[in-house]
Amino acid sequence: MTVPPSALARWPELRRRLAGRRPAVFLDFDGTLSPIVERPGDAAILPAVRDAVERLARRVPVVVVSGRDRRDVAARVGLPQLTYAGSHGFDIAGPAGSGVRHEVGGDLPPLIERVGAALSRELAGVPGAEVEPKRFTVAVHYRRVPEDRAGEVEAAVERAVAAQPRLVQAGGKKVYEIRPALDWDKGEALLYLLRELGLDGADVLPVYVGDDLTDEDAFRALAERPGGGLAIRVADHPADTAAEWSLASPAEVAELLARLTAAAG
Repeated sequence: MTVPPSALARWPELRRRLAGRRPAVFLDFDGTLSPIVERPGDAAILPAVRDAVERLARRVPVVVVSGRDRRDVAARVGLPQLTYAGSHGFDIAGPAGSGVRHEVGGDLPPLIERVGAALSRELAGVPGAEVEPKRFTVAVHYRRVPEDRAGEVEAAVERAVAAQPRLVQAGGKKVYEIRPALDWDKGEALLYLLRELGLDGADVLPVYVGDDLTDEDAFRALAERPGGGLAIRVADHPADTAAEWSLASPAEVAELLARLTAAAG
């Protein structure tokens, strides 16, 4: 395992890839625009990062693609002019008046709600366990769970998923995700948005920046699409990834966005 080359250190190469094309930028939230924190509810976009996103969005399309509930991540970013894809792309909405609105698995939120409530009750006695219900997914965080109790969290999630054939389990950084058992992920959401926003032409170069396992679907989608794109993983340690490039932190993400803004003229 290695860390891909730095997108900042190799900026001239990225700049050449952009020659004659305009970027369309897709950004994860946790670990990308916000540092990873112990409690998910404490996550906040860094002011410098928010400013960089806002400046870039004046020049090129910018979309935030997050595992968080769409309304939650939109509130945390605080830029209503952006398009937001929440719950790993199951819930997509553009700014007011854009007409962009897309849900996948629209009949599933009541089931998701019931599963989340049941897990909250079951894990109430496990120190540090946090069940985060969303419209289309349930996130079960175990970052603060004592090591000798982590197995209880995993077992509870596995039982919940086994009882519901319409749901599947996925993983992330110290979190279990329960989501619809549908052929949809951040990669499919990315390709849908490129088509829906009219960004799938040869004159556009998609740029996707993310830090988690769920972002790998988007990295692979870029690698496989005609015309490609720039896949950038935020990581300060070696990891298996389909991304070509890396950044070490949200602060470096802000620097990349500033360079993209300048390149966009």
